Amino acid sequence: MIGVGAVVWDGERVLLERRGKPPAQGTWSLPGGLIEIGETAEDAVRREVVEECGIDVTVGPVLGLFEPIHRDPDGRVRYHFVVVDFLAYYRSGELRAGDDAAELQWARPVELDLFALNPATRAMIDRALAQLQAEG
Repeated sequence: MIGVGAVVWDGERVLLERRGKPPAQGTWSLPGGLIEIGETAEDAVRREVVEECGIDVTVGPVLGLFEPIHRDPDGRVRYHFVVVDFLAYYRSGELRAGDDAAELQWARPVELDLFALNPATRAMIDRALAQLQAEG
C-alpha cells in the first residue's frame, strides 16, 4: 500500500499525531495516510492533514521513504506500506484531532525527545529540520 506522511512545520514547531487506529495505535507519529486512486501524492498530503488535523498546509519537498512492515505473531506480513514523506508548511486553520488521530501536539525541536517516536519517524523529522535550516 502506498501512503504519504507530512512533517508539518509552523515556523517554530513540528506537528505530532498520536495514532488513534491500527497499525501503530497509541504511538506518536506524523500525519498521513493512504493515497486514493487517481489522487496525486501532494493532494493526498493536503487531504490527510485536513482530515486528521483540521489544518491547511502547503506541500514542500519530498524528504524520503518510510517502509514499515507489520507482522502478525506467526511472522506473516499483515501490513506493508511504502510511505512518501514530505515537508509541509502550516498555512491556516484550527488544530483539531479527527479521522485517525487520537491527539495532536505541536513540539519544538528541543522537545522531541519527550515523545516516544519511532527511530524512522525521528530520522524523517531530523531530515526536515536540516532542510529547513538549509532554506534559512
